[in-house]
Amino acid sequence: MDTLLFIEDDDGIRLALRLALEDEGYTVHEAGTGTDGLAAFAEHDVDLVLLDLRLPDMSGFDVCRSLRATSIVPIIIITAQTDTHDMVAGLEAGADDYVTKPVVPKELAARIRALLRRVHLLEASSTPRPARFGDVELRADQGIVLKGGQEISLTKTEYRLLCEFADHAGAVLSRDQLLERVWGYEYLGDSRLVDAHVRRLRLKVEDTPDDPKLIVTVRGIGYRLMSS
Repeated sequence: MDTLLFIEDDDGIRLALRLALEDEGYTVHEAGTGTDGLAAFAEHDVDLVLLDLRLPDMSGFDVCRSLRATSIVPIIIITAQTDTHDMVAGLEAGADDYVTKPVVPKELAARIRALLRRVHLLEASSTPRPARFGDVELRADQGIVLKGGQEISLTKTEYRLLCEFADHAGAVLSRDQLLERVWGYEYLGDSRLVDAHVRRLRLKVEDTPDDPKLIVTVRGIGYRLMSS
């Protein structure tokens, strides 16, 4: 049984979604502030975090960055329906996915299932993959990535994204293909999610992220991992 942490200051929203998620079979821990959320994360063994960006004591972005400093746990942010800036900023702070208010419990549950399913498949997989691209080495059997011989820290979604590129080195992958393969078949979203994660991945694996040589953009289509 997977365990979720729900950080949300609205008691009514928190109660309604907790009950809905418990009906789906999850164990749900709750926190009403960012400080309490970070403390709860340290106390419990959490498989996924649901994080509202508007908290009373600290920014949800700061909470996300704090979690990312110590953990690669999947994070789904909750943002206002019309606040595109918050959504993009949350993804660039390290979140894996987002939902908009008002939150539809069945849609949220589908996204949680998709993220956790991909995490479990990744943890169970030991399929060999092409290992080296420039000075970046992917050791799939160990679940680590090295750049210039030094291990770099990737979130689980960033790691899955790199593995997907490695599995299809040299081929162009569309944003829709990446949404389906990395975020799961049930994902309902848009290409901004892919673009934000590619930007984050480039910051970690490229020598010049603003002029990428490893993961290149194919205009109007998607991205390609250069195989040589």
